[in-house]
Amino acid sequence: MKRTLSLILAVIMVLSLFALSGCGKSNSSAAESTPAASGTAAEGKQLVAELGPNPETIDPALNSAVDGGNYILFAFDCLLNVDKDNKIIAGAAEKWEQSEDGLTWTFHLRKDLKWSDGSPLTAKDFVYSWKRVADPKTAAPYAETVLGMVKGYDEAAKGNVDSLGVSAPDDLTFVVSLAAPCPYFDKLAAFATLSPVNQATIEKNGDSWATKPESYICNGPFYIKEWVPSSYILFAKNPNYRDAASIKIDSMKMLLMEDANASFAAYNTGEAMMVKDVPTAEVANLKGKEDFHIDPDMGTYYISLNDSLSQFSDAKVRSAQSRAIDRDYVANTLMGGVYTPAYNFVGTGVADWDGISFMENANGGKRYISDDAAANLEEAKKLLSEAGYPDGKGFPVVNYSTNDAGYHKIVAQYVQQAWAQLGITVNVNVVEWASFTPQRRAGDYEVARNGWLYDYNDPSNMLDLLVSTNGNNDGKYKSADYDALMDKAAKEIDPKTRFGYLHQAEDLLMNDTACIPLAYYNDFYLQSTKITGSWHSPYGYWYFQYADIAQ
Repeated sequence: MKRTLSLILAVIMVLSLFALSGCGKSNSSAAESTPAASGTAAEGKQLVAELGPNPETIDPALNSAVDGGNYILFAFDCLLNVDKDNKIIAGAAEKWEQSEDGLTWTFHLRKDLKWSDGSPLTAKDFVYSWKRVADPKTAAPYAETVLGMVKGYDEAAKGNVDSLGVSAPDDLTFVVSLAAPCPYFDKLAAFATLSPVNQATIEKNGDSWATKPESYICNGPFYIKEWVPSSYILFAKNPNYRDAASIKIDSMKMLLMEDANASFAAYNTGEAMMVKDVPTAEVANLKGKEDFHIDPDMGTYYISLNDSLSQFSDAKVRSAQSRAIDRDYVANTLMGGVYTPAYNFVGTGVADWDGISFMENANGGKRYISDDAAANLEEAKKLLSEAGYPDGKGFPVVNYSTNDAGYHKIVAQYVQQAWAQLGITVNVNVVEWASFTPQRRAGDYEVARNGWLYDYNDPSNMLDLLVSTNGNNDGKYKSADYDALMDKAAKEIDPKTRFGYLHQAEDLLMNDTACIPLAYYNDFYLQSTKITGSWHSPYGYWYFQYADIAQ
């Protein structure tokens, strides 16, 4: 099976290279010598980049994808921000403090804050925005994650939004009352979901406010000037931003592309100065070049099984499907060695209570899943037989959903063959990106590729995904024991005890195969050396708002 897939990959690589050479492209950075790559435009310095296709949404309350989050990062300014060293710094709030018991956080806003339309922004706007996230009518997928520790959240989540413990004693003061201390609450205050949104434009335009440039009122470094779906989003410098003088470029044009070959072509012809999506067949030729980057991310690429379906209700079935997959082959062959095999759910870079890696302390320092692919396959066959499906007999045909970007389809085809070894038939369904995530979140699928990049450095950000009430629990996993452990962790003050609960939670989900981790993320991309001052964060974001372009 591996030999067959390797041949398929080789053919894909040859065809890709042939097609690219036919267009007069090379593996060098052709963009460096083209007019577009100089960053000049009729209206000043313009940075052109590709971060993905049409986003599902760029409403801060509704977004749960990295590409949408990046656009929100360009357009909005949270209470606090994150710097290039991933440290929390002042944002719309110039200073903040917490009470000795950790239950009250007070944020002091800067004077004369404005929205992009020039109207004043006050602490009352944060009260409205946070209540909107908690409101069940909004259906914000992150609501419980970012506000579950705030006093009154449970009542707010039932519809009584005024019970949420947020207030504005005056225009420059925003106060948050917590039900229990949250050691990473400053990181939540810097998270895109809790961006302030303009009540007037939302009440006037309804759900469509975040789909049109004229109604997309924001408060960050850039505002949206033009938006042509499936083509580009044009961000222009916001003159009403609190620190507009520090923004060096005049506009950013984000190309909306679904196909990695198209984005690669845009880079090589100079249409784009940076592209996130690079064909995996090109990686080997690009490694070592100055404009090719492989940066570590904090996140895990995994498979969600829809646990609400009877065929995936037995943990033995789920475990068999997990064990049948050779993670080393997935990461180092199918993904070209730019990802790392995942044998735990919480991956690399995530700190434990004592400052060392959470993964090193997990499961007594041992992997949850062996790297012995042959032994794993035999165990998988045994488990499936014990579940009542010897050699896969009687098991329903599985529909595997994925979007067609980069390696996703190739991984899906590999899973198709890997599970065929168990006697399970798999059909691969390719879904357009803008439709893919809402279908998965709604549970309108059987099996789907999934992935999560951290929003802040705490293992709860990943482990919360499997809590039964979490809006991002795409697999619909339900375990009272798991929920209880995560609830204890959320309320625990002592760091060592709290992280102990989190380790127990990961033990439970891995033993129960609540999902199937495959690989740990890295971002690989092309970026012109003419772009200076920007940075890429381990949460998968590009901070182009602080960039400059060398002439």
